[in-house]
Amino acid sequence: MPRLALLLPLLLALPAGAAEPDARNLPLWEAGVGAAAFSTPAYPGASDRSNRFLALPFLLYRGKVLRADQEGVGARLLDTDKIEFDVGFAAALPAHSNDVAARRGMPDLGTLVEFGPRVKYKFADLGGAGRLRFELPVRAVIEGRGGLRRQGWTTEPRFVWERRGDAGRWTMEAQLGAVFGDRRIHGYFYDVAPQYATADRPAYRADGGLMLVRMGLFGTYRINPDVRVFGFVRLDSYAGNANKDSPLFRKDFGPSAGVGLAWTLARSSRRANE
Repeated sequence: MPRLALLLPLLLALPAGAAEPDARNLPLWEAGVGAAAFSTPAYPGASDRSNRFLALPFLLYRGKVLRADQEGVGARLLDTDKIEFDVGFAAALPAHSNDVAARRGMPDLGTLVEFGPRVKYKFADLGGAGRLRFELPVRAVIEGRGGLRRQGWTTEPRFVWERRGDAGRWTMEAQLGAVFGDRRIHGYFYDVAPQYATADRPAYRADGGLMLVRMGLFGTYRINPDVRVFGFVRLDSYAGNANKDSPLFRKDFGPSAGVGLAWTLARSSRRANE
């Protein structure tokens, strides 16, 4: 997601046991609570930041097709040694325009949900040094603010390196990718309609194209079978953004960081491989 990405991975996908070496022998489902604190730009290219603390319940489900695990929420339609194809969701929290100087007096940015297919190609197993894969999600963006409305589409091709410690006690994952969007999602962030134009914020109509280039590092550590801590750091570059001329575009770079904890309270006796 372009804005408050990692909401689902932080509070749903990472908790207890999600990074065990043999996921097929894990419980079919696990449930618990998670909490996370994080700081991100209010939107891509914003000078203001959103600092949030969330505490939410989570449910992991490792069905053969339907999944809610460390890879996200959705339906896994193809899974081979090299290629995986699924349909999934992502989500982002809202940003209130009164808290963002550049958007003051404009409509709020609502909660966003993305839905669509993703292809993953696992192209290198480096043994003890980890594994490499390429991911290509293509997702429609739906805004929930006073009803549901489509706000365009995004795609985020990325390379992912992951490594796991013995028995899954710790994991590390690094990503390098770019986010592209159509004119509609760019307009959602960067359009200035004539009625919201001011002397310092002229009217503007956005174009589609590159939104950002992203580098990130993510890690987890299992304290005991029920408790796992996690954290991430990420740097987004907006230097090549298709709408740098928008009066809402204020910064070329946007760092993000977060930490959290997940506590599993119940799990099934039935295993995923059953």
